[in-house]
Amino acid sequence: MEYPYEGSRPRRQFAGLFDINKCIACQTCSLACKTTWTSGRGQEYMFWNNVESKPRGFYPLGYDVNILNLLGEQAWSGQRYEGRTIFEAVPEGERVLGWRPAEEDYAHPNLGEDEIHGSIERGKALSLPQENWMFYLMRTCNHCTYPGCLASCPRGSIYKRAEDGVVLIDQERCRGYQECVRGCPYKKVYFNPCTGTSEKCVGCYPKMEQGEVSQCFAACIGKVRLQGWVSQPAQAREDNPVDYLVHVRKMALPYMPQLGTEPNMFYVPPIHVPDAFLVQLFGPNAPAAVRQYREAKDDPVLRGLFALFGSTDKIISRFQVANEVAVAWDDQGRELVRVPAREPVFTRPAVDRLYQIRRQNTT
Repeated sequence: MEYPYEGSRPRRQFAGLFDINKCIACQTCSLACKTTWTSGRGQEYMFWNNVESKPRGFYPLGYDVNILNLLGEQAWSGQRYEGRTIFEAVPEGERVLGWRPAEEDYAHPNLGEDEIHGSIERGKALSLPQENWMFYLMRTCNHCTYPGCLASCPRGSIYKRAEDGVVLIDQERCRGYQECVRGCPYKKVYFNPCTGTSEKCVGCYPKMEQGEVSQCFAACIGKVRLQGWVSQPAQAREDNPVDYLVHVRKMALPYMPQLGTEPNMFYVPPIHVPDAFLVQLFGPNAPAAVRQYREAKDDPVLRGLFALFGSTDKIISRFQVANEVAVAWDDQGRELVRVPAREPVFTRPAVDRLYQIRRQNTT
C-alpha cells in the first residue's frame, strides 16, 4: 500500500477489544469520556467515544456509507484485499481520499438508535424473522498504524507516540485547516470553533502511563471491553489477550480494514447479522469469527478470556486459564485479577411459594 510517509511502527501499540454481543448501548462509556475530556466550549458536539445502532445509526451522519461509496468496489481474494485503499484511490493533488461532514451532520448523535433493519408487523415481535436485526457499535479513535488524519495534515501537527502508539494533535502547530477532519475515514477528529484547532481522542494516555485503562474502558458496565497491547502477527503471543483474539483465533477484527489505515481497535462481530454486512464492516474473517463465538462456551480458554473483559481497571498484558479460573497479570508480572471462567447461573422459580405470587421476567 502507498502511504504519504515512511511507515514507522511504535515500540508497542495499545489496542482495544470490544465484544459487540454484550453491548446494551447504555452510553456510560460515552458520558465517561464526555465528562472527562469534552465538557468545554466548542466541544459540545464532540463525542470522542460514541455508541451507534447499526445499520441505521451514524455519527456523524453517513460517515461509513460516504467513505465506502467514495472508495468504490472493494474486492477480496480470500483473506487478501485486492481493492484500493484511501491512500491509493485518492484524487490527483490530494493525500487521502476523504470528505468533510457538514455542521448539521453532527446534529443527532443518537440517530437511528434502537431502529432495526426491516419491518415488524403485528405479532412478529415474539418471533423475529431473520431480516429484522440491529446491533450496537461502540466507537473511539482507532489510533491507526497508518492514520488518515496524520497523512492529511499539511502542518505535520499530528503524530503517533513511539512509546504506546497513541495518535495526538500538537495544538501549537495546528492552524485549523480541518484536513484531518476530512482525512479521517472514521470521523474521529473534531474541529473546535472556539479555539480554531482540531481535537481528538487521546487514549487517556495519562492513565495509560500509570498502567490503567482508558475512561471509556473503565466505565463500561457490560464488560464489553478489554484494553491491552497488540503485536505484529509474527510476534504474536498466545498469553497476550489481544494477540490471542486478534492473531491466534482471529475472532476480534478491525473496523473497515479495506480502508488501509490498520486500525488498532478490534471487534468480536455480532452473531445475528447477515454475513454480507459483517464482511463489509469487518472483512472476510467475520463469518468464521461468529462461528467461533457461538462455540466459545465449550472452549475453556475463550470462556475464561471473555470473563476477563471488564474485570479490572488495569491494563492486562498476560493471561492464563487453568482449572476453570482465568488469571491476568500486568507488565511487571503482578497479578491483577482472577475470575471464574464459568459464572454460576441462578434460575428463579416462576412462582414464589412464600408470598404466593407469580414472577414475571422483564427485559
